[in-house]
Amino acid sequence: MNEEHSGHLRNNRRSLWLHQAIAEKLRETPDVVLAKAKEEIGWLRQDPHTRWYAEQWEALCTLPVTELAVKISEDSEEMAVLRQCTPFVGVLSPAERWAIYRAFRKGEETG
Repeated sequence: MNEEHSGHLRNNRRSLWLHQAIAEKLRETPDVVLAKAKEEIGWLRQDPHTRWYAEQWEALCTLPVTELAVKISEDSEEMAVLRQCTPFVGVLSPAERWAIYRAFRKGEETG
């Protein structure tokens, strides 16, 4: 496996960890999380390069909260692609993100 492919897989795993935390926030405060996501989807729609992502996320955000939480934290190729352009930016605080980055890095080091 080449270094670029390895780095891409690492980024996908880290994004999954972030979205697992976002799913937890979605379950706790669905109105807040969905409002942020819908606002971001509006921005994504304006750019032809991200419009497809916006359409996919818009459809997913119509799911019941429990189903959406499961879907965004799903370890699948489909969701790995969608997480590359997520509407859930800003849901996690910088401190929460950095805690996940540290835990992820520690998990990588311990194998």
